[in-house]
Amino acid sequence: MSMLPQYTSVFEINTWVWLTDLSQKTGISVDLGSVPAMEWDRIAGLGFDAVWLMGVWERSPAGIAIANRNLSLLDDFRLALPDFRPQDNVGSAYCVRRYKVDKHLGGPEGLAIARRELAKRRVRLILDFVPNHVATDHPWVIEHAEYFIRGNADDVRSCSASYIEVDGAVFACGRDPYFPAWQDVLQLNAFQPGLRQAAKETVSHIAGQCDGIRCDMAMLLLNSVFESTWGSRAGQRPAAEYWADLIPVIKKAHPDFLFIAEAYWDMEWELQRQGFDFCYDKRLYDRLAYGTAESVYLHLCADLPYQEKLVRFLENHDEPRAATTFSPAKERAAAVTMATLPGVRLFHEGQFEGRKVRLPVFLDRRPEESADEKLQAFYRKLLETIASPVFREGQWSLCERTGWPDNQSFQNLVAWTWVHADDRYLIVVNLSESAGQARVRVPWRDLGGETWRLIDALSGATYDRVGDEIQGAGLYVDLEPWNYHFFQCHRSPQGVRLSGARRKSV
Repeated sequence: MSMLPQYTSVFEINTWVWLTDLSQKTGISVDLGSVPAMEWDRIAGLGFDAVWLMGVWERSPAGIAIANRNLSLLDDFRLALPDFRPQDNVGSAYCVRRYKVDKHLGGPEGLAIARRELAKRRVRLILDFVPNHVATDHPWVIEHAEYFIRGNADDVRSCSASYIEVDGAVFACGRDPYFPAWQDVLQLNAFQPGLRQAAKETVSHIAGQCDGIRCDMAMLLLNSVFESTWGSRAGQRPAAEYWADLIPVIKKAHPDFLFIAEAYWDMEWELQRQGFDFCYDKRLYDRLAYGTAESVYLHLCADLPYQEKLVRFLENHDEPRAATTFSPAKERAAAVTMATLPGVRLFHEGQFEGRKVRLPVFLDRRPEESADEKLQAFYRKLLETIASPVFREGQWSLCERTGWPDNQSFQNLVAWTWVHADDRYLIVVNLSESAGQARVRVPWRDLGGETWRLIDALSGATYDRVGDEIQGAGLYVDLEPWNYHFFQCHRSPQGVRLSGARRKSV
């Protein structure tokens, strides 16, 4: 398979739920080895370079039992699935019993068939790796208790929510330092040499089955974070970092294998330095959802080599559905933004239809929801447009925008360009609930002396503008709240002549 384009689109699928849906639609039991060809065609036809099959590894019976005793989790299950039944809980996708494809999903053979089908369509396969913890019935619990953060009887008595006894031994439950422990998983010790070697062997095994991994909560394994979380229980801090130790070993055997970090707490740069190809851009998500246009603009001022390794998204299985976080108009503006920035563009199965239920990763099915046909049409057109080489291999530049002493609403707008060979695009987005006017300075030096035709790739609207003005004062833009321009820019046909400065908006 050829190399991925510089700027890649990835589609996340909740594997178990997706196969349940396909089984209901076809009337036969569908696993990864029997997905209809037309379904693979549909996914590939959306223009994705890779599919992330979330949650393929063997689920934990012990984890299911623990979850079914957790009243808070049961409330979450019923909120998402009002007719929830205990058998709908098939165990958390991140409570891994073994790194072997769950037999219900088709086992290793089914995954191999799915990978071949994707490869036929020039689509790569991404799977999960959960480095921080494993299920309480993972084989390591019995065979290699030294791989884990341990506790004692006093810990169980004083902090039963964070420590658990398994076959007479006490283990710490897996955790993020800012939240309560996850009671269905046990905490691995990232400082333990044997565990690090076992992790290399595990990832090497996974690398034989896919083209890359999304590493769950990758920042928890950084030496500084792990030490501050577990202190003396972790033992001596190693000289080498966990990821800097692991990634080169895998890359040596699989040079094109991708490492994607789920990353928070502004740890993206550190994880990039340690070898990750891409890291979540949670900061952009938060700014699009809750911040200002100016905060987004400042975020995009970061160095391009850093931005090129970020994963942009509006939703994934951990975040609320975009249709509940954003108003319809705001979602479209945010989608145009994240889909036309450098880096990886991550889309989530169900996002295009406007699904609103964020499904817990324990469940095997989801409720019926009617599709938003207008939103589907919007995303279909957006995906079709960003499939162009200019957005996959082109050069991206952030645009300066300016206002006037009596009008600072230019700060409501953000703008950038893409160039690839003779193909040029200018994107301007109003990321606010107020109208905005601005002069947008386009960083092209060959505009003068000609008239330029601006064709909106999403709406079809066409405008002709004088190149001297665009290159000088800047293109005048006036956008209503959450509106955007998605201009493909051409030299106007012969005979079109405009003269004089214009402040009329496009």
